[in-house]
Amino acid sequence: MSPIVNVHDAKTRFSKLLEMAHEGQEIILAKAGKPYARLMPLAPEAATRQPGRLNGSVGDAFFEPLPPEELDAWEQC
Repeated sequence: MSPIVNVHDAKTRFSKLLEMAHEGQEIILAKAGKPYARLMPLAPEAATRQPGRLNGSVGDAFFEPLPPEELDAWEQC
């Protein structure tokens, strides 16, 4: 169960609540006793892209101009 903390208390204990969230705890912030917002840890960052990690190459046809019919189809989008 997530702890519910009133905004006034959260202001005075913000550093502690921030540490709790960083450790994985979810805290519900309440205003006048009613749930108002959620303080929670950030999702782990997605893996960073690494250029050149896949084998293969692009053939010369990739760099050829598109046929007029295909260019027209792209312009209609």
